[in-house]
Amino acid sequence: MATQKAEITVIRPKKTFSLGDLREIWQYKELLYFFTWRDLKVRYKQTAIGVAWAIFQPFMTMIVFSVFFGRLLKVPSDGVPYPIFVYTGLLFWQFFSGALSETSNVLLGNQSIITKVYFPRLILPLSAVITQLVDFLVATAMLIALMFYYHYTPHLAGLFILPLLLLITFLASVGGGLFLASINVKYRDVRYILPYFIQLLLYITPVIYPASIAGKYSWILAINPMTGVIKAARGAILGTEPINWLLLGISLVAVSVLMTIGVYFFKKTERYFADIV
Repeated sequence: MATQKAEITVIRPKKTFSLGDLREIWQYKELLYFFTWRDLKVRYKQTAIGVAWAIFQPFMTMIVFSVFFGRLLKVPSDGVPYPIFVYTGLLFWQFFSGALSETSNVLLGNQSIITKVYFPRLILPLSAVITQLVDFLVATAMLIALMFYYHYTPHLAGLFILPLLLLITFLASVGGGLFLASINVKYRDVRYILPYFIQLLLYITPVIYPASIAGKYSWILAINPMTGVIKAARGAILGTEPINWLLLGISLVAVSVLMTIGVYFFKKTERYFADIV
């Protein structure tokens, strides 16, 4: 009597990114939604003001910056009320910095799932960034309130560029997050270094000051992809200056490079996640 051999299916992640990865992410889109919704519920569970924390954090940061940098140090704000000026920069900055922090630890935070069930690992960092995007959209309500308070009329024609700015910020967050997440799995030093790195990066990003204040050193700021995004956002919404398309193009190129590096490192180390996480 012939014996039947059991078939064994071995699932191995690919070393390189391909269109197949995008198709797989689309197939698991419901899981992406679940992770995003789970992260939002866990973050604001048993909190007194709930999702309002997404507004409270940048609002309190704006007040501190307005007092110390706007009133005491008299930092220029391109003719715009300083609270509106700095809050516009903080919106995009906190989206980017918050996404980096969350994404860098997302693999360690989902260790039990990674080691037991197969699914596209790219879904985890994507869900972390989308969660920050939701916070960004909620926090935008405070910017609208500030404009009403200061009787400031936004340049509505410039709002059409905001989807492009969000796309650049999203890709920068995903690219940087993938790189940090893949390193953090093996070297846990990332969780200690990243807060200092983000704090340092804040001061070389024109969040609390206009980029023009850098003078001849403005080329250093241009390397930072968030510089072009924040300048374009202020130019589009507040009308502080014409949109610098060259600087925005540099930001787009920098983000593309960052995204390529992030995906490369993530796919290269993905097959070892379950073993070393």
